[in-house]
Amino acid sequence: MPELSLQRRYLVLAICCMSLFIVGLDSTIVNVALPDIGRTFRAPVSGLQWTIDAYTLVLAALLMLSGSTADRLGRRRVFQIGLGLFTIGSLLCSLAPGLGWLVAFRMLQAVGGSMLNPVAMSIITNTFTKPAERARAIGVWGGVFGLSMAMGPVVGGALVDSVGWRGVFWVNIPVGIAAILLTALFVPESKAARARRPDPIGQVLIIAMLGSLTYGIIEGPSYGWGSARILAFFAVTVIAVVAFLLYEPRRTDPLIDIRFFRSLPFSGATLTAVSAMSALGGFLFLITLYLQDVRGFRPLIAGLFLLPMAAAMAVSAPLAGRMLARSGARAPLLIAGTGIAAGGVLLTQLTNSSAPGYLVLAFLVFGIGVGFVNAPITNAAVSGMPRSQAGVASGIASTSRQVGSSVGVAVMGSVLAANLHGPMTAGFAAATRPGWWIVAAAGMVVIVLALITTSRRGKASAERNATLVAKAEEKILVPSA
Repeated sequence: MPELSLQRRYLVLAICCMSLFIVGLDSTIVNVALPDIGRTFRAPVSGLQWTIDAYTLVLAALLMLSGSTADRLGRRRVFQIGLGLFTIGSLLCSLAPGLGWLVAFRMLQAVGGSMLNPVAMSIITNTFTKPAERARAIGVWGGVFGLSMAMGPVVGGALVDSVGWRGVFWVNIPVGIAAILLTALFVPESKAARARRPDPIGQVLIIAMLGSLTYGIIEGPSYGWGSARILAFFAVTVIAVVAFLLYEPRRTDPLIDIRFFRSLPFSGATLTAVSAMSALGGFLFLITLYLQDVRGFRPLIAGLFLLPMAAAMAVSAPLAGRMLARSGARAPLLIAGTGIAAGGVLLTQLTNSSAPGYLVLAFLVFGIGVGFVNAPITNAAVSGMPRSQAGVASGIASTSRQVGSSVGVAVMGSVLAANLHGPMTAGFAAATRPGWWIVAAAGMVVIVLALITTSRRGKASAERNATLVAKAEEKILVPSA
């Protein structure tokens, strides 16, 4: 990528943030619309889970392929294709005549979404090359995500109240079109120095792994955890994982470079992303049903209840970016884990008549935790990696987030389905209590990982691994020179 002026660099950042904005907005908007979608199509809890997880599953399965494809074919080109598919998918979702069609169009939307965030992060990484400047840019990136999530519940609630759930997909269309035009005008094309070959076998194994795991978790309560069908899907998950771990190290251009995980900060960032985003995905799924179906609030009022959480995320993310630039990842990660764990503990006391002030407090604490976690995850993923691998590295970080979100929705929905006996209004609080303890446990995992990955041993492993990966890249590049 050519060297850009400071003004042009921040213009590129703003354009890339537009993609993050519509993806973040989409996540909370669709959650607010779930009860209305369920009533329209008479969908069970599992149907609502698939409305969310069909998107996150496809997104998670394709993110790494999209990152490496952008490094190979051109980041701006893939980014524009992703914006186009996401915009078309959003339009089709708004026209869906049934739940099956909605799930299918959500999958198309996810194909486009897989080309947005990791590719945009790769563009940002190659635009902001100085570590401190890049950390600040990532902080802005995280702030935009928080802002989009803050707007999502309110905008989504207002749209559902006024025009119904179909309106929540309309807001993506003008932003997507504007981003396509601005990208063509102002974002320079860039590629990796060496083209990476596709890895179709690795891609199939990833799809089999994630799809079978999510299906087993979502459908387990319906078919029985010990049924032949569910056990078979979990067996496919295990076989796919083992096959992937055996196959990938043998490839010159693997879909996931296993060498990255020799770095404790990188491995820790991956596990932190899965833990934190599973907590967030599960939280949004359950709390939306609680506010609308249990408490009987209109979608707009339910959205306003979620506003403090999302606003806390919007404020916390740039603070985390500044802390990263100044003193490293330990402090923001410890704050993140503490906030998520404390929010989960507060929600274990949820009842059908919990005071609004108590709900706002729990949501606020939880939002602070989630807001502090994204910047250190992204920074750990791309820092110390060769710039030619930026798309793959950021793709792994984004995949970890989506895997976490998908697993969180699957697990929390299954906890609800397994423990709910009778009408939702009567038994929801008791049925979801184990789920809130799972959220608290996810926060504790973030704390433990923060202490391990930011230790001297963790930093030393990152430095060693960066040197090894860079040398390996040089050896591959020399014969092709």
